Amino acid sequence: LDLSNCSLHSVPPGLAEATAAIVLDLTENPLTALPDSSFLGFIHLQSLAVPLALECPGGRDAWQNVTVDRSTRLCQGQRNPCNSSVELAWQCPENSVCAPDGPGLVQCLCDNPFHGYKCLREGTFPMLLFGGILGSATVSLSLLLWGTQRRKAKTP
Repeated sequence: LDLSNCSLHSVPPGLAEATAAIVLDLTENPLTALPDSSFLGFIHLQSLAVPLALECPGGRDAWQNVTVDRSTRLCQGQRNPCNSSVELAWQCPENSVCAPDGPGLVQCLCDNPFHGYKCLREGTFPMLLFGGILGSATVSLSLLLWGTQRRKAKTP
């Protein structure tokens, strides 16, 4: 994805839709900041060129090779922060595993069959029970309101 020399002052919001990008060029743009969250989901990104004034997203430790040219910083080979030896490995709650989510970013995914907050609930979500209770409450409330408000309706 070549976005070089596009007069970008910030990362375009539409960039979030390009998570399948492998190579991204942001050079020759007057970018002032490069928030790490701009690259959330970019797990396939292997080469990123940014203006010299900016650092690689996630820092030097998020990339295997960072080279500096005259006006370009080239970040190559995105590292997996889940099994990094540079810092302590990312700690996920019990019943979950660490997964990369972009340069220097991680997410914790629940192991099967766990789900919910901090992967503490086991089994599947009780969709039938939830739908039944919600449907019953909606029908009951609708009938109650129809019965109590019917007398206020004007008759022709």
